[in-house]
Amino acid sequence: MPAFDDDLDAAALAYADQIAGATAVERAALRDRLTARCLPFAGRLARRYRGRGELLEDLEQVARLGLVKAVDRYDPARGSFTAYAVITITGELKRHFRDRTWGVHVPRKLQDLSLELAHATTVLTGSLARTPTVAELAERLQVSPAAVLEAMETAAGHTASSLNAPVGRDGAELGDLLGGADDGLELVDDRLTVTGLLLRLPPRERRLLALRFYGNRTQTEIAAELGISQMHVSRLLSRALAWLRAAMVNEAPPRWEPDPVGPGMRVSVTHSEGVLTVRVTGEVDRDTAVRLRLGLQQALHRAGADRVIADLSGVPLIDAAGIAVLAETGVTVTGARPYVRRILDLAGLC
Repeated sequence: MPAFDDDLDAAALAYADQIAGATAVERAALRDRLTARCLPFAGRLARRYRGRGELLEDLEQVARLGLVKAVDRYDPARGSFTAYAVITITGELKRHFRDRTWGVHVPRKLQDLSLELAHATTVLTGSLARTPTVAELAERLQVSPAAVLEAMETAAGHTASSLNAPVGRDGAELGDLLGGADDGLELVDDRLTVTGLLLRLPPRERRLLALRFYGNRTQTEIAAELGISQMHVSRLLSRALAWLRAAMVNEAPPRWEPDPVGPGMRVSVTHSEGVLTVRVTGEVDRDTAVRLRLGLQQALHRAGADRVIADLSGVPLIDAAGIAVLAETGVTVTGARPYVRRILDLAGLC
């Protein structure tokens, strides 16, 4: 041990003897005198940690705080003062690096290993005249290569980069390169508008839209849940979406027209010159086929020997349920629109 440290040990022993019978004022003066004598010793320990991103003045302040704690807690019965002071001051310096200098929270074990890694890298670089490999660092620190790699990644979180750091030669800053345009921001107004328009729709249409676009349900699943046909679901969704599109581009939302299908489908019967004509208006699908069957059966019952004709000029759409009713009753079909006629041709009803 150097003579300087021997002098500090002797001074500490003398300090311990002198404060035994001293007054409070005398003890404070003796404490200050020993602390001042040990300041160069604390500064030498602080300089071991320079070059790690902290100002030397800050490290010296931390080392001096550790020195004061060592002086206050020193017990001659436990051994050398300098040995105890080295442990105390070094512990304060490491705690400072662990708790005060990291940009993000990192486990203590990794923090200590990262500091040791930095010191080992400096030493090996000087002795090898090159950058040490991971294996060489792991061997020196007596840890696994994986731990060395983890410590290297941890070191990246020690100091946060400034968003005002210059990038390139055009005066740009790091913050200018981060982030981007939020495409969803332009949709805020549209979302708010749609929210208000949805409240204008009937409850059934609102539920259909919610199941389809928020519940991610298929049209078949929606039809099964609501007890209607898939074609009817498709039609209702199309009408609701068409109304929403029209309402979005007009200052005043258009008037919502009631669904002409379902309760709006009408069956009327007229009799002329021995011919009973059943006029059907509206779309015919699983939801309205039952009422079409009843209307045709009643017409057949009233007709007797007369001829019965089903006028489908007012039917824009018909599905398998409607085809089945027409085939079952055996009535003559007339006036079908082109789209409906193609379906009837395929079914052999035209």
